[in-house]
Amino acid sequence: MNNFELPAHAPLLGRKAWAAFLLALIMVGVLAPVLNLWVPAGSPLHLSDFAVSLIGKIMCYAICALAMDLIWGYTGILSLGHGLFFALGGYVMGMYLMRQIGQDGNYKSELPDFMVFLDWKELPWHWTLSDSFVATLFLVVLVPGLIAFVFGYFAFRSRIKGVYFSIITQAMTYAAMLLFFRNETGFGGNNGFTDFKRILDLPIATPSMRMTLFVLTGLTLLGFFLFARWLVGSKYGRVLMAIRDAETRVMFSGYSPLPYKLSIWVISAVMCGVAGALYVPQVGIINPGEMSAANSIEMAVWAAVGGRGTLIGPIAGAFLVNGAKSWLTVTAPEFWLYFLGALFIAVTLYLPNGVVGLLRKPGGVVGLLRKPGGVLGRVANLKSKKGGAA
Repeated sequence: MNNFELPAHAPLLGRKAWAAFLLALIMVGVLAPVLNLWVPAGSPLHLSDFAVSLIGKIMCYAICALAMDLIWGYTGILSLGHGLFFALGGYVMGMYLMRQIGQDGNYKSELPDFMVFLDWKELPWHWTLSDSFVATLFLVVLVPGLIAFVFGYFAFRSRIKGVYFSIITQAMTYAAMLLFFRNETGFGGNNGFTDFKRILDLPIATPSMRMTLFVLTGLTLLGFFLFARWLVGSKYGRVLMAIRDAETRVMFSGYSPLPYKLSIWVISAVMCGVAGALYVPQVGIINPGEMSAANSIEMAVWAAVGGRGTLIGPIAGAFLVNGAKSWLTVTAPEFWLYFLGALFIAVTLYLPNGVVGLLRKPGGVVGLLRKPGGVLGRVANLKSKKGGAA
């Protein structure tokens, strides 16, 4: 009788991938602080405060793109509502930062300025734990996770999928945005939260605090990448990919898709909530506009441009798209949305596997370079000729 053995687990990362990961870790934790805080501003090697803020913001977006890849790239569920979870994490952190202002606001009151302006006499019940940083950290995870669990349970139990699920997630986000626009909800209405002054009783606008938030964001992104890599490489991840490719066959094999889809949906939402909590103190504002449909659609664009189902692709897509956005909104702001739409259409039609897929496939950029007529091919031929002449 032949013994059946399961294939050995693949390593978390290969040798080259670990080298790239350690390089990224050094750049985030050592190189960026040195270039920003110790290299003089007049030096060409100096990393400006603007660059630190921009890269920190894009790293928050990259966490959202990674979360989108888990739910869309590996499970086949396209969400157009992850902007809600991002904003909820941001609002939870924003409430804590508003309480940290204390009596330094315009009205010299313990209440946030917008509450004094609206003639509020006391904090509403949902602000009860907002003065505790530890409670804030728990709520950053709990609030997006709980809302995602409730919504996902009923949606997945009803077997809503495909475009219908995408539309429902967008409707959920839009309804939440309308709710947060109302002044009586206690979330700052149209203006949201801003004018933050301290975090953990330390000034928030100093270069050292800005760099601390930058490093925390980078470490969180790298940590989530390793977690996602471990997750998709496990048996759990293989079931997710099976659900993506043939959910009916998974059911016939004895697996219930509901707990798998629901759990990855909640994990993805929590990741976006954490990204939102890191985003707010770096940007300095949070308002209902973060829940707009366009923001959630952009998350899908980042994943698609970089390459779904690759983990590293959506991170690269977030940097590529937002880097282009930062440049275009300054040089040609009226064309940015046209560029974004054209980019998404082009990727859908001609690059179904995204930029990373183009680099990886044999006929891609690397393959073209290695052809006899390519750059690498010509270098190889030149070396072989020199060797023959010798």
